[in-house]
Amino acid sequence: MPERRPTRLLPGALRTLRTPADPGFWRSPVRGARFTAVLGVVLLVGLTLLFVTGLLSYAAYNPDLNPVNDKTPDKGLLGFYLFSWPTGPHWLYRLTQGLHVTVGIVLVPVLLAKLWSVIPRLFALPPARSVGHALERLSLLLLIGGALFQFITGLLNIQLDYLFPGSFYTLHFYGAWVFLAGFVTHTVLKAPQAVRVLRNGIPRGEADTLAAPDPLPATLSRRGALAMVGAGSLLLLITSAGRSFDGPLRRIALLTPRGGTDPGPGPNAFQVNKTAAAVRITSADTGERWRLTVRGPAGEFRFSRAELLAMEQHSTALPIACVEGWSTSDQQWRGVRLSDLAALAGFPDRPPGVFVESLQRGGSFRKAALRDNQVRDGRSLLALEVNGAPLSADHGYPARIIVPAAPGVLNTKWVETLTFGEL
Repeated sequence: MPERRPTRLLPGALRTLRTPADPGFWRSPVRGARFTAVLGVVLLVGLTLLFVTGLLSYAAYNPDLNPVNDKTPDKGLLGFYLFSWPTGPHWLYRLTQGLHVTVGIVLVPVLLAKLWSVIPRLFALPPARSVGHALERLSLLLLIGGALFQFITGLLNIQLDYLFPGSFYTLHFYGAWVFLAGFVTHTVLKAPQAVRVLRNGIPRGEADTLAAPDPLPATLSRRGALAMVGAGSLLLLITSAGRSFDGPLRRIALLTPRGGTDPGPGPNAFQVNKTAAAVRITSADTGERWRLTVRGPAGEFRFSRAELLAMEQHSTALPIACVEGWSTSDQQWRGVRLSDLAALAGFPDRPPGVFVESLQRGGSFRKAALRDNQVRDGRSLLALEVNGAPLSADHGYPARIIVPAAPGVLNTKWVETLTFGEL
């Protein structure tokens, strides 16, 4: 067979090559102002909800209470919040953090579609035609960079893949403010135009600057493309939201670490974050030699588990809800009220906050501070049993904290010391 010669690019063909800066480079017939406006409105609602629930999650950690709770040092004015975190309703953090994570997952297809719809604008030349245009481009840089950073770090955290050059809490906190700066600026600049396009379409005589000037033949309508984005979001909802529920919904939450079946049978068969083995808690740490130390103005007291069980016991039904967005249904906890232990420590009338220390020797939140309102709530316990049985090692045996509406990391397991007083 004769040898095939390579095709040579003729000089005339070189002149017809297009770059991403050339509007003719982008030829999808789906792009258009109305398509982008619809996605923008969905993101406006969803991202606002994400930011609000993110601030609520920040407040739930009591960052002003003690340095061990504050994972965002030198936050300055960015660390404001409007109220101390309440203890009711008892499912509050389960709701707010479940919404935060679930909405974030569901918005991924919408965010990607929105970025795809406006990508020609990112390559447009010149970079800035005026001060207003320069401000718009800067807001896009903050918006896109901040959104991608927040979504990527958030999704990695949900999957327990801590591939960060630092603390997730710090990175996600400051990333949120960078994103907000771009989000607010872009919304102010573009929201009126988006609303006008959705109401009236493109005015007669004006060009749709997002539409391809030389589109390829259509294989999918814009409505069909929106339906595909919606179907992707629905699929992510179905395969992730169930990690906040028990039963069949949890079993189909395939995209989250706390989805699937419950971890074994029995009273302790509900989801757990860190196991005893993962933090190197052994039976020697939690056996007969274990004592709970309680400190306060009345002195220092040490109690065995048997002595704690001999105290007045109280029961409460509370969930476990974690920052990764997963939670359990209400579990039946039984133990000693924190307010009763505060009374033993020297605060019989109005218990203050408490500083909690775990047997766990390393890792975040092995120490944590709880507010006075959390200690005073009669449902706040040093739990010794759950669902009618002693705590398992993975659920914090010999004793753990359980507080209504608190993030899971503040419900300290393997408790060693309680110090009541100034935090």
